[in-house]
Amino acid sequence: MNLKQKMKQGPVFGFAVFTGALSVIESIGNWGYDFVYLDVEHTSIGVGPDLEKQIMAARLAGISSVVRLTGTNEVDIRKVLEMGVEGVVIPHIRTRKDAEEIVRAAKFPPLGRRGAESNVRAAAFGGPGFNWPEYIRKSNEESLIIPMAEDFEFADNVDEILAVDGIDAINFGPIDYSLSAGLPIGYKIDHPSLFDAYQKIETRARAKGIGIMCPVVPATQENARDMIAKGVNMLILGNDMYHLQSAFKNIMAECVEPIRKS
Repeated sequence: MNLKQKMKQGPVFGFAVFTGALSVIESIGNWGYDFVYLDVEHTSIGVGPDLEKQIMAARLAGISSVVRLTGTNEVDIRKVLEMGVEGVVIPHIRTRKDAEEIVRAAKFPPLGRRGAESNVRAAAFGGPGFNWPEYIRKSNEESLIIPMAEDFEFADNVDEILAVDGIDAINFGPIDYSLSAGLPIGYKIDHPSLFDAYQKIETRARAKGIGIMCPVVPATQENARDMIAKGVNMLILGNDMYHLQSAFKNIMAECVEPIRKS
């Protein structure tokens, strides 16, 4: 079952991966989570062999993958989809034109203008049973387009942005949104102005059957249930570096420091 199908049944849970460690990706899959959110925007990883290995690791572990890219570059979008990811997350979408560029790059005609090649992983390298019409149909139906709402302009232009056919979910980014609007920074959507912007976006998205992706930090049951109640159906339970730092902090506080002070 692909990620889009799982989203129709209820909320899906995953982790962002900043280290690029294949063992981390496989472990997330082995524990039964739904997706990994592979990050290109805030890491040294580019659209190349290292990212391809991460996508393959996810496939090996039976877990869906989405990739956060750095912008609307059509070549990068096409390449990661051909590598086999189920979705692309595009940061800092502010206008309808930005959204149109994603759809144009990610979807085959008639939805977009994505260029086609059969000798890629997404097409099983054109191997036994390959069929062009079926490949194009399946790609258009199953690929996820996820613009990021992390600037106040997204809320200002939300109706125009969501008028673009082909958007499957919105990744709401409370940190950058707060930065753009001059609000206190935090992961919780509790500041009145931040909540108003989020609610405006979520209400419009829900009316169109469009999902909402959002970080849940810290990843507690209380926080997860709160976000689900707010309409989030794609929950990012932090990233690998965040959890590694938390583990180091706890070990220092609970083990090392008491010994050093004794």
